Amino acid sequence: MARNISAIGLRRQVFFWLVTLAIFIAFLMLFSSILLPFIAGMALAYFLDPVADRLERIGLSRLMATVVILVSFVIVFVLSLMIIIPVLASQLNEFIQRVPGYITQLQTFIATSNASWLPDWVDGQMGTIRENFSRYLSEGVGFLGTLVEQIWNSGKALLDIASLLVVTPVVAFYLLLDWDRMIEKVDSWVPRNQLGTVRQLATELDNTIAGFVRGQGSLCLILGIFYAIALSAAGLNFGLLIGFFTGMISFIPYVGSTVGLLLSLGVAIVQFWPDFIWVGVIAGIFFLGQFIEGNILQPKLVGKSVGLHPVWLMFALFAFGALFGFVGVLVAVPAAAAIGVLVRFAISRYLDSDLYYGTALVIAPPSPAVGEIEPPSSRDVSET
Repeated sequence: MARNISAIGLRRQVFFWLVTLAIFIAFLMLFSSILLPFIAGMALAYFLDPVADRLERIGLSRLMATVVILVSFVIVFVLSLMIIIPVLASQLNEFIQRVPGYITQLQTFIATSNASWLPDWVDGQMGTIRENFSRYLSEGVGFLGTLVEQIWNSGKALLDIASLLVVTPVVAFYLLLDWDRMIEKVDSWVPRNQLGTVRQLATELDNTIAGFVRGQGSLCLILGIFYAIALSAAGLNFGLLIGFFTGMISFIPYVGSTVGLLLSLGVAIVQFWPDFIWVGVIAGIFFLGQFIEGNILQPKLVGKSVGLHPVWLMFALFAFGALFGFVGVLVAVPAAAAIGVLVRFAISRYLDSDLYYGTALVIAPPSPAVGEIEPPSSRDVSET
């Protein structure tokens, strides 16, 4: 009879992972107000560790590789802070000021549009459609403004911006310097009889998180640059802001591209109408971006081995954001990936346990070696 995992062993593993999850959640809730610089530094170190490994392979020491990476990162970040961030902040401020005027113009456009080409049953409902559109548009813009304000205010409350810029590079430096030693130390703590299983889980976690965080992060950055340059070149107002914003939220399935398309088309209609050709150009930019993402960037950078369903990812973002605020949004993706790997592992263990087969665990006695006399059974002894 095949040997399966015992119910006791399975319960112990489930209990262990539930306790680990509870400790992790309690830790986040207790220290969420100070975690952001440390999580950012840890994410930065994890993101840059493969680069440090490559620099080590070409002859640099770990210390020199870490110094080179972080100095380069800081230089790029400071230049972006001096050049790109002020432009984005200026466009954001102007965009917020123009939003009420854009809403009014869109409402006027809808109210005065010629709907003679529509079917009669649609034309008869145009009044209701216009009212609903105006109300939902106003509510959506109000919600977006409130959300941005809350994120900005909570960011200020959670930490001082200066402390973020100082603490994050320091945390990233020390973690990146000691990354391999920390992995070896944790590996030495694992029970030897569970070493293979834990290493397999760690490898799957690393592949899933790295495939999504590194791959999706690179994809968002490339899309943000593409949309920003393309929309700005097309002459769209706030094209740089809308393009970067669309790219940065592209990790949310379907939501990022849809929000960016609606924002761009709304601004384009107000800015270019009745020159509908330029409105079509703006829409074409997003369709081209979606084609590049789905057929080139997604297969090469992220791949199909990540295993994160879009619905699960969106649920994790909302759930962690509601529980832990901005810090929860940052840890939602790696936490969702980790939970997905652990759930798949738990299901595989259950399917290989006697709970699933409905039989008690039977351990067959070891067979005697060649030339070895098999010991008599109790029945044989009683008969003799």
